Amino acid sequence: MIFYEVSIGGRSHQIQIERAAGASSGSTQHQPNASRSNEVHCNLRLDGREIQVSYSRSGSGALSLIVNGESFDVTHERIGESLRIFVRGRAYECSVRDPRSLRTRKRAGVADAGEQKLTASMPGKVVRILASVGDQIATGQGILVIEAMKMQNEVRSPKEGQLKKLLVREGANVVAGEVLAIIE
Repeated sequence: MIFYEVSIGGRSHQIQIERAAGASSGSTQHQPNASRSNEVHCNLRLDGREIQVSYSRSGSGALSLIVNGESFDVTHERIGESLRIFVRGRAYECSVRDPRSLRTRKRAGVADAGEQKLTASMPGKVVRILASVGDQIATGQGILVIEAMKMQNEVRSPKEGQLKKLLVREGANVVAGEVLAIIE
């Protein structure tokens, strides 16, 4: 399952993508179930709501989408770090973040000075605390582990500093965006 945070018109959304059931063994997690006609089938969860999606590339920067049985032609253009998406003649400004990627964390503009809040990238349960308040933390050092969808994800420090506050305890359930710890 792949997780993304998408901002469209100033509103944030959580998206989870999973290949459709019955995917061939040749498809990978990042390439949902593809049929012979170059059509890809996947299940989306948009802010917790299930959506069935099929798509195929119909040219450079263009997709033909079928969402819950309704057809859409979608094109996009990149504008710096953002995207402009065109659907049915309307343009939408959006940005896409993969909270697990190092590139996304670097782009977030983590400053060397001041405090940095570590947040949960997805809902889950804190299964292990790896650092204590007052510890000196190195860049990339694990602070805690969250289990979500039977997968364990280590929350790492984006900067060097001191663990000022730990706002969760082992066994606590967390929601996406919740502040877990503060590094100073």
